[in-house]
Amino acid sequence: MYLVDTSVWIDYINGVDTEYVAFLNQLLSNPLAVGLTHLIYMEILQGVKNQEVFDKFTLYFSGQTFYRLQHQETSYAAAAQIYFDCRRRGITIRSSIDSLIAQCAIENELILLHNDNAFQQMASVVPLQHICFMHQ
Repeated sequence: MYLVDTSVWIDYINGVDTEYVAFLNQLLSNPLAVGLTHLIYMEILQGVKNQEVFDKFTLYFSGQTFYRLQHQETSYAAAAQIYFDCRRRGITIRSSIDSLIAQCAIENELILLHNDNAFQQMASVVPLQHICFMHQ
């Protein structure tokens, strides 16, 4: 099962021809193979240009599988620990949302499909299963 990050969904939506978009297209042949978090959903919707597109994306993505953090308080603490451990090793993560997405992938034993250097760096510190097609 794959957790698909915003970095991949955006290129998929925009029809960008990349290896990771092609991989996502393959995965979408089995809709149960992919999912997202509510944070990824929010990031996608924040980037739309008008209400029509917002409504269209709301309908499409609300039909997807959503993964959640398993233990609220301890999950948030674990995400903060990821951020802290990365910072201690000289890795700056731009967004705490990325730490929460990584924690969700870890807790749900998902492979994170992304095109984001932050996750690449996190994976050097925490047990994040991921597939990255950086700089296509």
